[in-house]
Amino acid sequence: MENVSLKGRDFLKLLDLTPAEINYLIDLAADLKAKKKAGIPHAIHQGKNVALIFEKTSTRTRCSFEVAARDLGMGVTYLDPSGSQIGRKESIADTARVLGSMFDGIEYRGFGQQIVETLAKYAKVPVWNGLTDEFHPTQILADFLTIREHFGTLKGKKLVYYGDARFNMGNSLMVGCAKMGLHFVACSPEEYRPSADLVATCKKIAAETGATISFESDPIKVAQGADAIYTDVWVSMGEPVEVWDERVKALAPYQVNGAVMGAAGKDAIFLHCLPAYHDKNTAIGREMCERFGRDAMEVTDEVFEGPASLVFEEAENRMHTIKAVMAATL
Repeated sequence: MENVSLKGRDFLKLLDLTPAEINYLIDLAADLKAKKKAGIPHAIHQGKNVALIFEKTSTRTRCSFEVAARDLGMGVTYLDPSGSQIGRKESIADTARVLGSMFDGIEYRGFGQQIVETLAKYAKVPVWNGLTDEFHPTQILADFLTIREHFGTLKGKKLVYYGDARFNMGNSLMVGCAKMGLHFVACSPEEYRPSADLVATCKKIAAETGATISFESDPIKVAQGADAIYTDVWVSMGEPVEVWDERVKALAPYQVNGAVMGAAGKDAIFLHCLPAYHDKNTAIGREMCERFGRDAMEVTDEVFEGPASLVFEEAENRMHTIKAVMAATL
């Protein structure tokens, strides 16, 4: 692993890290994953305690942080939307100062990026972004570990993101690809693309790393030569149910299906940050599929369950990469 130190640092967005620092975290995650698989204890932060603030609930993020923290020897306190007064009876700054005096690190998963940035400003202990509306950096580390495990490298790989690229996943994948020298393509309607300011920032970074940033509206054409095909749900947590009508109409042509994967070729992999509406076996998936007369939403079951799909390896890697972030920064 590269000689990098992130001790005492926050982990808020990948824009804050150098390519060497991101690579260090991926290397550390791979090392910690190997130790866990081999049954080698690595409780290097014995006696420390972390707080997990979840204004948006989650299965993978919560379990990843809790298991990772316990593997590192730490105590965990989980604060769900009903268990914290953050932003209601107590300001973000005051909450940060209180929790920062009691805990060695704080995770936040919720709404605006400004909230996690304010927590970091006042907490005086490392703060980690478990997801905001704008960025999801821990997910990208897991994605990149998965890609590297499969292909042996990141640099020069082509990643195509299908769907709504305006929010945390489109933003974060674009930033991550720019930093690490991958070729990022967002395949979506023009109005569903990242902000012009962020695109300009990423293109400037890409000019230094050999990455490329581009946008396409033809889902079959853009799949050709892709190494990784990526998508996410069309409507995110916290958004009103009314937006389903608009999203299904706009994004149905960008579903990842057999035609897309066929155009990508037999060596391409499929990734998804989960949960996925690939069938009718969830309450929301069933309701929306029946409402719109569909069998699946953003990805077909054929692709999700197919040989190219690495979604469950990717989900496991959330825990290993989150562990690396906590191990490195505490």
